[in-house]
Amino acid sequence: MRYAEFKAPKGVIKVELELTDDAISRISLSGDFFMYPEDALERLEQALAGVKAERESLLAAVQGFYSSTGAQTPMVGPEHWVEAILRAAGG
Repeated sequence: MRYAEFKAPKGVIKVELELTDDAISRISLSGDFFMYPEDALERLEQALAGVKAERESLLAAVQGFYSSTGAQTPMVGPEHWVEAILRAAGG
């Protein structure tokens, strides 16, 4: 299991993940940020399953998640999630 933390403008994002062929096979997100609605974090984890651990693919997946769910994360944007995940992936 790979692990990283990233300090976003409003909270720390913690990422644990496993990769299979450079794609996310398992991911767990946590931290001290706010996300609404409360079940949105689990939905973000589901949206990231199978996504290649590269900046463009991750950014597209996270932006798609926000667009499709209307989730809100005050002062934590798609680029912060991507940076945290890339750090955990080792890139």
